[in-house]
Amino acid sequence: MSSRLLPLLIVLMAAVLLALGVPLAVSVAGAEQQKAVVDRIDDTARFAALAQFVTDGTSGGSRRTVPDERLETLRRELGSYHGVYGIRAGVFYRTGAPMANAPGNWSLPRSGEVRDAFDEALLSRRSHDPEQVWPWQRHRLVVASPVIRDGDVVAVVVTDSPTGQMRSRTLHGWLLVGTGEIAAMLLAVGAALRLTGWVLRPVRILDATTHDIATGRLKSRVAAAGGPPELRRLARSFNEMADNVEDVLEQQRAFVADASHQLRNPLSALLLRIELLALELPQGNEEIASVRTEGKRLAQVLDDLLDLALAEHVEPDLRLIDIGELAAERVAAWAPTAEAKGVRLAGDCPATTAWADPVALSSALDAVIDNAVKFTPAGEGVDVMVSFDRGTSTITVADHGPGLTDEELARVGDRFWRSGRHQNVQGSGLGLSISRALLAAGGGSISYARHREEEPRGLRVTVTVPRSAPTA
Repeated sequence: MSSRLLPLLIVLMAAVLLALGVPLAVSVAGAEQQKAVVDRIDDTARFAALAQFVTDGTSGGSRRTVPDERLETLRRELGSYHGVYGIRAGVFYRTGAPMANAPGNWSLPRSGEVRDAFDEALLSRRSHDPEQVWPWQRHRLVVASPVIRDGDVVAVVVTDSPTGQMRSRTLHGWLLVGTGEIAAMLLAVGAALRLTGWVLRPVRILDATTHDIATGRLKSRVAAAGGPPELRRLARSFNEMADNVEDVLEQQRAFVADASHQLRNPLSALLLRIELLALELPQGNEEIASVRTEGKRLAQVLDDLLDLALAEHVEPDLRLIDIGELAAERVAAWAPTAEAKGVRLAGDCPATTAWADPVALSSALDAVIDNAVKFTPAGEGVDVMVSFDRGTSTITVADHGPGLTDEELARVGDRFWRSGRHQNVQGSGLGLSISRALLAAGGGSISYARHREEEPRGLRVTVTVPRSAPTA
């Protein structure tokens, strides 16, 4: 969940920072240009004040009287201005002829931005502010101010400024903004990590506890943790629910165990009376033999029920054991039974370690091998194979019996379930259920599949146990 929530928070915070940072960067660029434009306006106003006393009011640029000192002063000022700042500046008559300019070869063009600013200043107003110059553009700033005498525009002061320094200052301002944005983003990511950890920690604990309960560790509970009040209340409610479920299951197991145990004594007495009754009947009586068989079958069912109740209740004694050695021992133990039935029992059991309860795993293997030998016809074989991968070790028991259909594979392992084709075979239908309960208590599992896919023949039972140490 954190992998989905954290990117969402980061994207939202990045969008907020961009929404704030982009206007700020635009504002920085605008402020730098406005500062430059204001400086040029001041400069042109100063030059216009000097030029006002140089020019006379005649048109056509003709000169009646020219105060040489003031004109020379204007030219010196323009030259110094250009030399110091590298800005082209000039005072031009209405006709476009230069009164004074720097550099000396700079003249008023016939078209372009400089000409547009000049024409606008002839209307007795300062030229409009130039368009925004961005750091990646090499445009120039042109500012023009009219020289007014007796209410008439007699000349125009024009400045044509390079924008390199202004663009450098804008980039520097953007760098500061970007650094601040990155720092804010890092802080936001840190805050998001803390926030998601705080919010999702109870969820992770709840998920782990739910997994533990689902895999058979019913005593697992959600530990007290921080987080929002709603999640803390959910954790308390979950613990209460788990307690109630455990109590119900415990009562169910206790009932099954008590019922199985209490029924054993009356059943044993009944079987004893059947044996005494059999002494009064002729030898080989079929009815008494049938009653004796059903009584023994009922006793076996009660024993299996008691074993199942204990298997679901017992705490596993997990150890790091050699799975191959244990499987080889069970193959050797069942070899005489298989040989007596005419079934070949073979094992390929290389050494490999895993974490399991040796008693529980042995009991599960006994039930699986017993079924395989029981349903495999004489002349066929049962193969027990041990393998492992990075995380698990597996024991596969494959027989060549009649197999199961798809519907039967879906139900195999259910309590008291037996295939309709195998009702006459001895058993209670609880062996595989007991095996599953024993394996699940230690973190293992059992699965079923066809041994041969082309026809429903043979059954492959796979017992899987973890190779990693169990978590606390």
